[in-house]
Amino acid sequence: MTITFDPTHWALVLGGSSGFGLATALKLARHGMNVCVVHRDRRGAMEAIEPRFEELRSLCAGFLAVNTDALSDAGRATVLDALSEKMGVSGRVRLLMHSVAYGNLKPLATAHDEPVLEGEDFARTVHAMGTSLATWTQDILARGMFAGDARVIAMTSEGNEVAWRGYAAVAAAKCALESVSRAIAVELGPRGIRSNVLQAGVTDTPALRLIPGSERMKAHALERNPLGRLTTPSDVADLVCLLCTDEARWVNGALIRVDGGERIAG
Repeated sequence: MTITFDPTHWALVLGGSSGFGLATALKLARHGMNVCVVHRDRRGAMEAIEPRFEELRSLCAGFLAVNTDALSDAGRATVLDALSEKMGVSGRVRLLMHSVAYGNLKPLATAHDEPVLEGEDFARTVHAMGTSLATWTQDILARGMFAGDARVIAMTSEGNEVAWRGYAAVAAAKCALESVSRAIAVELGPRGIRSNVLQAGVTDTPALRLIPGSERMKAHALERNPLGRLTTPSDVADLVCLLCTDEARWVNGALIRVDGGERIAG
């Protein structure tokens, strides 16, 4: 199957400097889609990131990277203003991918003298990794930037069902994210927007390494996965690319596991 995207179409990837977002940006660029990456990285990290951005520039006709706070109203406006100018009159957003990894990993309680999760931690995490999907979708829609047949894809995790220590706020955010995605699928489907959630298997990403006990999680996932390996960011990118094709237009409101059978293996 040869995939070639419309040269006027853009992918807007939130959290695109590493992990799932970066892999997806590279995959789509190789198939002719223009890419806008939104990321939040310190100056010291850019030395490692910039070579990947150079690769993206070499792959697609249009590339834009914006290093800003994607969770603030001002940051969102900055991105959409820059993207609108870059796209020109004919450009449209074919894909909005939400791969934001900004969550509080404090425990609910502890026997030691260490910080515990508080209400503000919950609120910030749920907005960052959950409800911000709605605000981004609403603003792109209000500006008339979506393509007539657009995709909204968000990343969830097994933590939406399984309790991990220190993951309460992120788990709540992922549940909110899934609810928002379903609402987009139903309410904006008539406007040509298909919204789906992908649940990746345990993947060795920078975000996973921040979770307490991540090495144990990786070992357990590797042991139970029927295909004998961990999920990779490229596995997710391959599926996102397929969902962006015309043939995937009837996939809407779904939660799709991308894990090689890891979840059902117990």
